Amino acid sequence: MFSTKIGLTLAFLSLYGLSHSKSLITSDTYFYGWSEPVYPSPNGTGSGDWAAAYNKATALVSQMTLEEKNNLTYGVTVTSNGCAGNIAAITRLNFPGLCLQGSGNGVHETDFVNSYPSGLHIGASWNKSLAHDSGWHMAGEFRKKGVQVALGPVVAPIGRTTTSGRIWEGSASDPYLSGAVAASTVQGMQGQGVISSVKHFVGYEQELYRNPTTNPDNETVESISSNIDDKTMHELYLWPFQDALKAGAGNIMCSYNRVNNSYACQNSKTLNGLLKTELGFNGFVVTDWGGQHSGVGAALAGLDMAMATGKSYWGNDFTKAIKNGSVPISRLDDMATRIIATWYRMGQDESSYPAPGVGITHNISMPHDIVNALTADAKPVLFDGAVEGHVLVKNLDNALPLQSPRLISVFGYDAVAPPQYIPNSKLFRDPWEIGLEPAVFQLAAAAEIASIIDEPYDYQVAFNGTLPVGGGSGASAGPYLSAPLDALQQRAYEDSSAVMWDTSSSPSMLGVMQASDACLVFINAFATEGVDRSGANDDYSDELVKKVASTCANTIVVIHNAGLRFVEQFVDNPNVTAIVFAHLPGQDSGRAIVSLLYGDSNFSGKLPYTVGKNESDYPAFFHDYAVKPYKLFPQSDFTEGMLIDYRHFDAYGITPRYEFGFGLSYTTFAFSDLKISPVKYGIAAYPSGAVEQGGAVDLWDSVATVTATVKNSGSKAGAEVAQLYVGIPGGPVKQLRGFDKVHIAAGKSTKVAFHLTRRDLSSWNVITQKWELQSGSYKIYVGSSSRDLPLITTMKIVTDSGS
Repeated sequence: MFSTKIGLTLAFLSLYGLSHSKSLITSDTYFYGWSEPVYPSPNGTGSGDWAAAYNKATALVSQMTLEEKNNLTYGVTVTSNGCAGNIAAITRLNFPGLCLQGSGNGVHETDFVNSYPSGLHIGASWNKSLAHDSGWHMAGEFRKKGVQVALGPVVAPIGRTTTSGRIWEGSASDPYLSGAVAASTVQGMQGQGVISSVKHFVGYEQELYRNPTTNPDNETVESISSNIDDKTMHELYLWPFQDALKAGAGNIMCSYNRVNNSYACQNSKTLNGLLKTELGFNGFVVTDWGGQHSGVGAALAGLDMAMATGKSYWGNDFTKAIKNGSVPISRLDDMATRIIATWYRMGQDESSYPAPGVGITHNISMPHDIVNALTADAKPVLFDGAVEGHVLVKNLDNALPLQSPRLISVFGYDAVAPPQYIPNSKLFRDPWEIGLEPAVFQLAAAAEIASIIDEPYDYQVAFNGTLPVGGGSGASAGPYLSAPLDALQQRAYEDSSAVMWDTSSSPSMLGVMQASDACLVFINAFATEGVDRSGANDDYSDELVKKVASTCANTIVVIHNAGLRFVEQFVDNPNVTAIVFAHLPGQDSGRAIVSLLYGDSNFSGKLPYTVGKNESDYPAFFHDYAVKPYKLFPQSDFTEGMLIDYRHFDAYGITPRYEFGFGLSYTTFAFSDLKISPVKYGIAAYPSGAVEQGGAVDLWDSVATVTATVKNSGSKAGAEVAQLYVGIPGGPVKQLRGFDKVHIAAGKSTKVAFHLTRRDLSSWNVITQKWELQSGSYKIYVGSSSRDLPLITTMKIVTDSGS
């Protein structure tokens, strides 16, 4: 480590938007906390399918005055709509302005839109087609509401900090799965002409210290610095962003945190170097709301747009900076061109595109100004998405599906609908202070429970009703909410059976429990933006499960979890016959779980993270408090490198409770006939192709194809996720490098094929600063989870190292 004096010098430079040089560091023995300067900011090239949009944008920007160009780069406050961010119109040039609005699972803070399954729920589906279709339908609603930039999907946080409050917005604790889901979502969203804003770039892995704060001495404490080495940056944190860019993403949102001691929204290495040069990004970079910390420094480092407003750093002062030469006019021209080119590329200049913010109202004001964005064709996608993200992890003696039960009993605070549901109420403006959308009275209910169990409320549980979505700017609310108990009562009506319930804090229906065919216990694990979780289980919910299981011999636990949830306190209880990780299904939550419990639908979800047994199983379970010796400049050293989640479990021989990729079905599957196509011989070790958006074009060349046969060996139709892992020489034990979800009739078989690209098989070489395909033996594993891989072989690659 280097001295406190040097550390403070580096942090001082970061305050003023300057990346610092390695020459300042006298001893950098495996310390990550410096960010090399990369200047100037490269102009967008308009490469590939961006060419036509760039030609139009260049022509339009050339007609703009200095002030008009400047006005494109920062948000303005308006009273005409409720958009999260607005770019002013340039009326004389027929540019209508832009409306930017969250979120990644539905249009935020408005009415007559759907609440889609969250990112984590889609990740648990392992279904790229579903991710695409959810993105497409969701973006159709953004479009009807007059939104040009939809703030999603999320790929960071990726899950390095296990209890991060925003993990549920992303899809997986693995870069390959996260990137595949993000790419499909981007393609779906932008197929509707809506710009997708992929966020948060980069290393945003905790909520604590995500923004500057003031300490008791009235001193400013800067945001946490995510200190990441070059290899880990490329192979883990940058990976899913690259997939999204390859899919055509038009916008990248930079994050609140610092990266190697330079703020992410003014970090020249990550923005100018990685994003705009190495990955050839042609779109524009926007800050997270309030994430700008300098004017000239941010512009030179590659920031293109500031939200929600930029007047404090840009505004009139920015035109002065252009005029006095502090910022070259070419940088402003590039900022404006990138923004306008993205607008053109999505066809938003067409007259059919609604006016910015036309359907985003400030307050609910029925019925005269509602823009109804609901369509019947979205319903199957909403339901299928809700179903497929459920993961069955325990099913003792085929407790599920329920077989014509005469009586079921229901327990738990998570079974019922919240007492108030008003999607566009003023109560939704600051959800991280209120607790949860749409259950807006969470804190009051939590205080009541806390008084009962004599413990303070710690943001682990949403006690006030079922949890369809997490809290914060990523939350959404649909036209209705199907709660589990409501759907179970409907099923009882249809089956002429009985359902009884006690969702009080201390259920006492002992006789009913004993007489029930099944006892369903609904609990949850809550998470919200702005607050990291204090753990991954709560004693109150665990005691509730154990109390029911002490009397009911067939206790089925359903957990709506916004992230990892431990089950150690009840998993081995023989009366707990089934456990479901239900994640965050959106508005069709109740209908989906009932369809699964009764066997109308089959479980097909797989865990997109590893469920361990103890906090110590994870390299970074809690957020980082590392503020000493830099008390005003918090540091988080990512010393575990690439070894997060299952990679960490593999490296240290830790046995998980449920591994990454695991999930049960009502049928069984068998794998056989593993084959590898002839591998290209003498392929160049390094890519040499032209750089287009997404990186060097030959990174995506196919090197080999792996095939296998999957058979449904059970008696029910079902879907299996065939997973391929690769052991790259010198890397983690294995890394996910392919998956395919296939629906197979009982007794039938199908062939799956995985096309491995140069990028899939390469490692980042920190010396050459290129992806390197090594000569050597690569282990190939195929199966149903990261620990159930019955098919194993070795693939030999020979490269031309002189290329």
